[in-house]
Amino acid sequence: MADEKQQQDKTEQATPKRLEDARKKGDVPRSRELTMTGVMLTGATTLIFMVEPMLLKIRSAMSEALQIDRADIFDSGYLPEAFSAYAGGAISGLMPFAVILLAAVFLGATAIGGWSFSMKAVAFKVEKLNPIKGLKRVFSANSLNELIKSLAKFLLVAFIALTWLWWSVDELLSLGRENAAVAVPHAMKIASISLLIVSTGLIAISLADVPFQLWNFQKKMKMTRQEVRDEFKETEGRPEVKSKIRMLQQQIATRRMMDDLPNADVVITNPTHFAVALKYEEDSMGAPTVIAKGRDLLAKRIREVAEEHNVPLFSAPPLARSLYRSTRIGQEISPGLYSAVAQVLAYLMQINAAMKNGTGWPEPPVPDVDESQY
Repeated sequence: MADEKQQQDKTEQATPKRLEDARKKGDVPRSRELTMTGVMLTGATTLIFMVEPMLLKIRSAMSEALQIDRADIFDSGYLPEAFSAYAGGAISGLMPFAVILLAAVFLGATAIGGWSFSMKAVAFKVEKLNPIKGLKRVFSANSLNELIKSLAKFLLVAFIALTWLWWSVDELLSLGRENAAVAVPHAMKIASISLLIVSTGLIAISLADVPFQLWNFQKKMKMTRQEVRDEFKETEGRPEVKSKIRMLQQQIATRRMMDDLPNADVVITNPTHFAVALKYEEDSMGAPTVIAKGRDLLAKRIREVAEEHNVPLFSAPPLARSLYRSTRIGQEISPGLYSAVAQVLAYLMQINAAMKNGTGWPEPPVPDVDESQY
């Protein structure tokens, strides 16, 4: 009853961490029906195109193996060497077929759950010997699904096989009128086609089984709200996770800051250790706003980006340090710095006017800033 109550309480979808932990344990969605269908269809199709070359190679190996010179009969070392050689020839004829089947097994097994290998999945577990849990597995929804699939496969395959045998009975009987050299390849070709036709019936079983396995896996992975909260606390409480989150946040903020930097009106520098980019729009801003700031290497990068986009640089060490310490990115500057920043912006406007009108170059201001207040 407790297990049923717990299962009913699992209303939350599995978190990425729970899915990742399950994968590490080898617990991923799998469909044996899909794997078997893929192997059967691949094997039957391969046999149709490769059965004659394989039979020729095997027949050639057997023909050579059965022809023994009289002198070789009395040689005690002949048989092991000959057996190895002829067996290798026969195996090499079957090797392409075996490789294709192995590839089909791998692709079919990883089609819906992806690749996953874990020793935990094959490790011995004491709870597997619990008879009560064994009975629950026997009478579970998965067991009922397996029983229904087995019955459906038997009935479907039997129906297709009997229908095909009735349809091809004349061709099967004609094999008795052919010589062995022709009848054997012909029989193998008929068997390959029969296998392919019978295997097509498994496609319907696979199409029904794959959605069920995905649904059953998602149901099994569901979590209670308490489990989600506990996992969040555990994950967020780890120092390495917090450090990783901070680093990602910093990277995102720096990238956004660099994207906004070309729109700046001026970058005030230290000139080497600090750099603060300001933007002022009279219609939408009450005061100039800091859109980027940094120190040391980041300040160097801000200056480089500003030069690339022709953003003016103005060296005012006390003002740059005060802006850096007192104002966050996206925030308007402190009222105490209005006058100093206004001098810089007015100077830039005078430079633009001088360049446009060809008048004399203005003297750069020396903003007076009391750094002790910041």
